[in-house]
Amino acid sequence: MAHIFAVANQKGGVGKTTTTVNLAAALGQQGQRTLLVDLDPQGNATMGSGVDKRKLTQSVYQVLLETADVAGARHVTEHGYHVLPANRELAGAEVELVDQDHRETRLKDALAKVGNEYDFVLIDCPPSLSMLTLNGLCAAHGVIIPMQCEYFALEGLTDLVNTIKKVHANLNKDLKIIGLLRVMFDPRATLSLQVSAQLEQHFGDKVFKAIIPRNIRLAEAPSYGQPGVTFDKASKGAQAYLQFAAEMIERVKAY
Repeated sequence: MAHIFAVANQKGGVGKTTTTVNLAAALGQQGQRTLLVDLDPQGNATMGSGVDKRKLTQSVYQVLLETADVAGARHVTEHGYHVLPANRELAGAEVELVDQDHRETRLKDALAKVGNEYDFVLIDCPPSLSMLTLNGLCAAHGVIIPMQCEYFALEGLTDLVNTIKKVHANLNKDLKIIGLLRVMFDPRATLSLQVSAQLEQHFGDKVFKAIIPRNIRLAEAPSYGQPGVTFDKASKGAQAYLQFAAEMIERVKAY
């Protein structure tokens, strides 16, 4: 069965989508069968994987409403992984799921049907605690938290950890924090080094050893419909994500 991980942070602009797309591609390059689930109505992970969200006939929206299944809605990318895409339609799912039965576990139930086909399933969650994020957290075995080493990021982390504890207690007993990933890291900034040290002190081995630096090639890649690890594999950002993927593979062996 697949290891299912939600990439989540309630703070926006912290590199969730960049992390999800590049981790999916890096895992694919290391021989792992990987599915990326785009749960954000903005569809950035979809476009960043080279899938045109404007031309979708089926997406994660239909999967959540149970009018399509994952096998029919997924796309094979040229970057070594599959993607279950999203577009603006997904925003309507929030309202349409409100009075539905087992609304929090729609994604979990859908992924169970294809679990044997993948080694990893990565879920790109939107930057809010919504019904969509809740579906992601209920479907996942663990949470990967990308975060910048800034003061306000620490405050947001407390809220997210509390959310994960509540979901664990009430909806998904399997859910746990897999690890914290330091992203957009600038080693020249004293604050970054201080916050990084605080994270290691407080969370110990939950902090991934891999650190993703600020990198212009990672930022450019989505405009070409590519993950950074295929757009410029030699860049520092791509190399950091390849290191992170190798660390993820080792970490899941321990579970």
